[in-house]
This record gives sequence, C-alpha cells and structure tokens, in this order.
Amino acid sequence: MGGGYPVCGANLEKDGTVSFVVWAPRCEKIELHLINHDGSRLVEMRKDPLGYFRVRASGVRPGDRYFFRLNGTEDRPDPASRYQPEGVHGPSCVVDSAAFSWTDQAWKGIAFRDLIFYELHIGTFTPEGTFESAIRKLPYLKRLGITCVEIMPIAQFPGSRNWGYDGVGLYAAQNSYGGPEGFKKFVDACHREELAVCLDVVYNHLGPEGNYLHGYGPYFTKKYRTPWGDALNYDDQDCEPVRQFVIENALYWVSEYHVDSLRLDAIHGIFDSSPTHILRDLNERVESLARVLGREIHVIAESDLNDSRVIRPYHEKGYGLAGQWSDDFHHAVHGCLTGERNGYYSDFSGVADIAKALSDGFVYDGRYSAFRQKIHGNPVKDLDPRKLVVCVQNHDQVGNRAWGDRLSTLTDVEREKIAAVLLILSPNTPLLFMGQEYGEKAPFQYFIDHGDPDLVRAVREGRTREFASFGWKEIPAPESEKTFFDSRLTWKDREGTHAEIWHLYQTLMTLRKERLGRSRLSGVYFDEEKQWLAFEYDEGMKVLVSFLDRPQEIVLPFHAGVSREILNTRRWGTCGRVSEIGKDGKTLCLPSRCAWVGE
Repeated sequence: MGGGYPVCGANLEKDGTVSFVVWAPRCEKIELHLINHDGSRLVEMRKDPLGYFRVRASGVRPGDRYFFRLNGTEDRPDPASRYQPEGVHGPSCVVDSAAFSWTDQAWKGIAFRDLIFYELHIGTFTPEGTFESAIRKLPYLKRLGITCVEIMPIAQFPGSRNWGYDGVGLYAAQNSYGGPEGFKKFVDACHREELAVCLDVVYNHLGPEGNYLHGYGPYFTKKYRTPWGDALNYDDQDCEPVRQFVIENALYWVSEYHVDSLRLDAIHGIFDSSPTHILRDLNERVESLARVLGREIHVIAESDLNDSRVIRPYHEKGYGLAGQWSDDFHHAVHGCLTGERNGYYSDFSGVADIAKALSDGFVYDGRYSAFRQKIHGNPVKDLDPRKLVVCVQNHDQVGNRAWGDRLSTLTDVEREKIAAVLLILSPNTPLLFMGQEYGEKAPFQYFIDHGDPDLVRAVREGRTREFASFGWKEIPAPESEKTFFDSRLTWKDREGTHAEIWHLYQTLMTLRKERLGRSRLSGVYFDEEKQWLAFEYDEGMKVLVSFLDRPQEIVLPFHAGVSREILNTRRWGTCGRVSEIGKDGKTLCLPSRCAWVGE
C-alpha cells in the first residue's frame, strides 16, 4: 500500500511465515494469541510510530485460529480478519488467499450500460441459505435474463439471521453462508454463467454487537452521528489509517474475490470534509485496480440526497462513481399503483411524477419536499440516465415496511405487469428484488440474531418508532426465527399467473437488450386526468401505459404513428379486450390497467 500504510490482517508470505498487522494506536501492548492443534502461545507484537502493531510468525498454517490480546487482558478478533468460523466474538482464522482454483481467467466483466441487477439475500434466497445452494439457482437467473447478481452484505455479522447491515468483520465472508471458500465458489460460478457479481458493502457504520474497534483506535468519530451509531472517522484526527482500512477493503473484494461491482450502502451516512472526499478516493483506487486487472469494475452508491455529485465526473468536481440508486422512480411508481400517500410517499402524487422520473432522472431535483420540509436534490438530467439504478421493489422498500409487504400483495397482477414494463424499459438501469420476477407473495421482513437482550429490545423499539410516520403500530419481532423463516422465498408461485409474470419479465429483458443498448429517450408524455403515460426512444420503440380502471381510446402523442404491436401486458394474463390500433396509426384503444409496447 502507498503512503506508508501496511495491509492489515494475517497475510501468508512467500517464505511460509505469516505476517500479522493491526492498527491500534490506543493500545500500549498487543500480543498475538495463536491457537492451533499444538495448543496456544503468545507472541509479542511491535508498535511503530503510526500505531501499527506487527509481527511475523513461523509455524502458522491456514486454518489456525488467533486473537489479538490488548494490553495484556482482553482477547479480541482481528479487525481485518479474513474468516470468523465461530462468529463475531470468536477467534479469527488464518486464510490462504491463493488456495482457491479460479476458472474465470477469461472473464472481463460487463459494461455498465448492459447491467440488469437482481438483488438477493443469501440467507433467504434458498431454503438452505448458503452460497452453495444459491449456485444451483444461477442457471435460472441466467435464463430469466438478468446480467448482474447483487448480493446483500456478507461481511461477518452476529448470529446467522441478519440483513447484513449489522456487519462488524468487513473482511470476513459470513461463516453461516459458507465463509471465504463458499463465496469464491459462488462468484466463480456466476462468471461461468456470464453473470456479473455486485457486492453490497457498508462503510457508513458498523454493527453494535461484536464491534471491538473502539478498543483498538479512533476508527469512529463523535463529530457526526448516523441513524445507526457513530460515523466512521474519515476526516477527524488520525483518520488516514481508517480511510486506508476502508479503501483496502473495497480493493480486497475486487481482487481476492473477483467481485465486479460494489454497492456502497447509504452514503448519506458517510461524512467527510477532507480535500478529497473518501468516495472519490475509493473510486479512483478501484478504477486504477480495474485497469491493472483488465476488467470492468463499477462502484455504485445508495443515497437519499438526490445529489448528482455522486455520479458527476471528476472534472465537474464529482466523485465519479459509475452509478447510484435513485428512490424517486420507485416512490413515483409505487404511489401511483398502490395509492399510498403516507410517509415519504406523501411527496408523490400521480402519473406526472413517473413522467418526470423518466425524463429528468430525479423527481426532486431542487424542488420543495413537503415530507422533508425543505428543498431537496439537484438536477441530473444532463447525465446518462443509465447512471441511475431504479427499481419497483428492493430490500429497503419491501423490508422497511412494518410487515415486509411486497408489491404483489399490495396491488393486482395487471398493475404488477405495468410496473415490470416501466422498470425494464425505463432509460435507467433496472434492478429486480428476488422473487419479484414471478410475483412472490412471501414478505421480506427485518430480522436479527443478536445475543444481547438489551440490544434486541432497543432494535425492536427503534423500528416501532421509525414506522410511526407510516401509521404502523406493530411489527414482527425482529429476533424471532419465524420472522426469518417467513421471509424466505417460497419458489411455489411460478405457475399460472405467476408464470405469466415471469415470462413477461424475460421477454422485456430480451427486448431491452435487443433494442435499448445505445438508444436514447426522445419523448415523454402523460395525461394526469386520463391516467396515461407514454414514452419513446430514438430507435423507434414506443411505450404506452394506461393506469385507468376502464378501457380508453388514446390519441397517440408520439412523433410518428405506430405500425405494429410488440408487446401487450393483457396478453400475459386473462384479458377481455386487447389493444386496437386505429387505421391511421394515431389512436390506440387500451383495455384497463394495461401497458403496450410498439413501434
């Protein structure tokens, strides 16, 4: 690493020894506590002027366990542990990073413009909840048409049931999922299916249980506070080793695990007033690594700030990220299809907001938000719309409802199909949430497996308060195994109507790949009173959606008339009246709640 900062953790050297490095300026003394089949021993570590403790130990093999003993009293896991086989409180494990036999040497990644994300949670995607069992579903995902599997966080978290955002071992792949070996097998299998892998990483906070970093050094700062606890120290005293610790983590997932993309969680909880923002610093380092590796690697951020700086190029004083999640599209579509107006949905009122999301990217791009009670966002319209990753369901929008309700339980099948067309044929980059493709009805609820009763109670009370603005007074118990089991995909709803939804998604993704590769949106039109929306692309494809609960004839707003129908959502289900194009190609009769695609 440059700048005199070493790579932390346990690293096998060419001479067969293992070097152990940890940044711990708050400690006067650290001993390496080695544990293997020969017993245990303590090895003194030396502290350098930057606060790093180091030692090179012989007779250590992959699989050996170890702690760092702080100030002669407390055994603690390694903050940069590569594996925690006994969980967040147990010993760390030495891992041979070069032992895995990769088969993806020819893999070069996928261009951002070609990404179609499929977000999944390893623990609930299959009954077994492991990397190994998820591998068996990859041919199914390939057949569906997605191009990138996005994995919710796998950094070691407490217990075996968690969304992953309570992780504390940033470098350790979750033990209950299959650990480092299991995740490498999963990524390698994805690449064999020509699927990219996006990993969700959390650099705004660490979880409360098993978080021992406070005892090592100033990894956190009191200058800022996130909704989840103390913010990571990116700009306070002694921040440089923390910045390097996080940036090295991003590079680690890309280099050691061959991950193709990183999704940075909730960057509105990352605070940095440094001359170079940590997001730009991290992105530049990843881009540099991508050039060395000769692969397409993308950094994406989640942010609720609607701030275009995240994806603006460096020369425009942006952070240069490849893309960012945009909630406005989801909120506009969800509000229109369900009629919900509580919480943040109160800012979204109808078809006009979907039209603005399609044409301008952000609905709130400098306009007043009644929900936030302030001006929100800035314009993004001048940037490539593919830089915005949009959805009609994701883990947040489903799981952060009190009961984890999916769109399939909040509206009817025909509106689900409309949502599918709007999502996949939007000018943005689409993301599906696991099970969405066939109308899964099982909820995705919030679940934890903390060992501290006081912490469990605090989580339950906090989420109850969070839902007050939505009018929800009760929530499923996050610590209950039932909440976790209820959130698993059933994989039972893939016949009849659900098969029709699946085939619709498959058809739409094929259409997107064939027609929208390099095309541009050339017009967006709507009629709020008549409840219809239309948009067209410069290569000739046109989309018309009627949200109305009765048939209607629409005078087509497109630049030219239509000549044929490509797709009609009423043909993917029980339909009475189908669409009918007028003889002049300028009018179209649509049945109720229907999306139509033509040219």
